[in-house]
This record gives sequence, structure tokens and C-alpha cells, in this order.
Amino acid sequence: MAKQRRATIRRWQTLGWRSLAQVSLGLVVTLGVWLGSLTPALALPMGPIAYLPPGNAITDGGALLRYSLPIDNPDIRTVQSTLEGLSTWLRSKRWGPISKDLTKVERTLARSRENMLAAVPDGKRAAAISYLDDIQAQLPSTRDAVDLRDRETVWLKRAAMLDDVSRIEELMVAGFPFEVPSEYDYLPQLKGRATVEITTNKGTMEAIIDGYSAPVTSGNFIDLVQRGFYDDMEFTRAEDNYVLQTGDPAGPDDGFIDPKTNTYRAIPLEILVKGDDAPVYGATLESLGRFLDDPVLPFSAFGTLGMARPNADPNGGSSQFFFFLFEPEMTPAGLNLLDGRYSVFGYVVDNKELLDQLTQADRIESMRVLAGAENLVQPS
Repeated sequence: MAKQRRATIRRWQTLGWRSLAQVSLGLVVTLGVWLGSLTPALALPMGPIAYLPPGNAITDGGALLRYSLPIDNPDIRTVQSTLEGLSTWLRSKRWGPISKDLTKVERTLARSRENMLAAVPDGKRAAAISYLDDIQAQLPSTRDAVDLRDRETVWLKRAAMLDDVSRIEELMVAGFPFEVPSEYDYLPQLKGRATVEITTNKGTMEAIIDGYSAPVTSGNFIDLVQRGFYDDMEFTRAEDNYVLQTGDPAGPDDGFIDPKTNTYRAIPLEILVKGDDAPVYGATLESLGRFLDDPVLPFSAFGTLGMARPNADPNGGSSQFFFFLFEPEMTPAGLNLLDGRYSVFGYVVDNKELLDQLTQADRIESMRVLAGAENLVQPS
């Protein structure tokens, strides 16, 4: 039985990424034409996901992480979406709309400041005030940069203000939003978020791991990071413009062997769908007849972290994971055949350009948790 399971697990070495990419490029174009007229009629669910902007898929990991936070405050979401929308105007150098949107941010902060602060617990309100003050303080210099047509400075100011928005929204989260099924109590769980530094032989990058959307997958990953499991580990698969995979330990085992039980630690497929109160476990969205449903954490950003698994076993993932390198601009918005089939548990948010330089000849030198280690809950 153990040999049979090991053979099954090894099949993820033949996941068929290349063929899946080819199928994706063919099918999503057909689906995109068919679904294009239907998508605008779909009603967005109430709650934090209701503020996702329509149109093209969001391709920035930081933005996806902001929108996935379990909060429901329209005012801070208005500030966020308006600042994020500046990217469209900046690319086309439309300075009038930029100035207009900065005025919208300024007015929202002035009129709704107290409503935003009311959504922050008392003990964290002082920090939220400082972040709001920082956004307001940066608006005049951002306007000056707009007047000078200084696009680079506006980009930098926008990024700094969005960092403040992220911090405010994180302060608004009140407790963990759902109960993980008790059948997974034996696995580590991340009840919140953690920031991980990934050091390779070619440089360092940072990723944010999202336990709010995938607590079991994220908890397993952070636990392995803290154990030093990924230190000095090679990349085992590197396909240009598609995936970079690692996590296969030296020796005959294909995943993490728990020293307490001396058995392979398997984790379930875990996908939180927009509008759902808790993730779906143990089954692909396709097998559930929900192939048109959108995950809260999609494969739409370069540097998405996905959990590898045996092709025929949704619950066979362990330690192997991959960085998604596909440029989402090449496919119609919101249609990616990896969505709903593999767990996403975070995004590279700093120096993701490094991923383009890494090959199968490279390795992870070390990983360490920079922040959020206290959110890891170990099995009792």
C-alpha cells in the first residue's frame, strides 16, 4: 500500500503543465467569447469581495491580498480601488483623471475617516490613525508630481499609500472568519497571515502567505519553513513562462515525513470561493460542478504560490509547491484552468522579477518567517 501510494504521489512529476497550458490557451479563448457577454450580468456577492473592480482580472498579488481580506468597510475599499485604478491612467498618461481620482481619495478620507476608524478595534486604532495621516500627508506631494507629469514619482507615491491602506485593512480584521473542519485538527493551521523571506542563490524575495483564505495549506507551509525543510533545496521543475517548482526532498520520499508519526503528511485541496463562508476541501471545483466559480485567491498574478499534488489525488499534497510564472495578460480575464484545481496560498510581493532568473540549476538557500509567526497554530 505504501509503495502504491508513493508511486501515485510521484505522478505529480508528470502533472502535464505544458499540455495544460496549451489546453488553457485554446479553451479559454473559446470560453472567453462565450462568457464575455454573461460576466457583466453576474451579481457580485456582498462582503469584501463585492468591491472587486469589474473588467480585466487583477494581476497584482498585493491587490489580490488586499481584496481577499475578510473585512466589509466600503470607505477604505473606495480609497483602495481608487488608488489602484491610478495604474490605468498612469500607463496611458492621462493626468486629468489622475488628479480627479486623487481628489476623490482626499474627500473620502475627510468625510469617512471616523467610519473607517470605527471598524478598527480600540487597541489598534492609534496605528490606524497614523496610517490614515500618512496617506493624507502624501496627497499634496503626489499632486505636485502630477502637475510636473512625473510618472515615476506618482507610481512610488501610489505604492506607498496602498501599503498604508493594506495596514489599515489588516487592522480591521476581527478574528478568524470561519472554523476549519475538525477532521484537519491534526494539521498545523495559519490563523492569519505571515511574511516569508525566500533566499535563493541568485537573490532574495518576499511572499505573503494567506491563512485567511487557506489556513491548512498555509499552516503546513509555514510549519515546514520554520523546520528549515526548504533550506538548501533545489528547484525540480522550471518551465519558462509557466512554473518554477520545488519542495521535493532528497531521497525516495516525495513530500514531508512527519518525524512524530514517521508517515507522509498529506494535506487536502483547499479553495475559498468568492461569496462562500469557508473553503471547499478535498475536491476540485470542476468535480463539484462549480468550474465557473472564482476563487478568492486566483492564479492571475505572476508569482502566485500554488500547492503541487498528485494529478489524481486532490488530498495528496505535502511539501512540493510552485511559483506561477504565466503572464495572465495572454489569457482572457478571469479564465485560468488552474483555478479551482490547485490550492493557492500566497503571492510573491517583493522582487518577484527574480523568478524570471531562476532555473532548475538553482536552489533555495533558506526561508524564514519575517512576520506573522504567532498566527501559526500547531496541533494540540
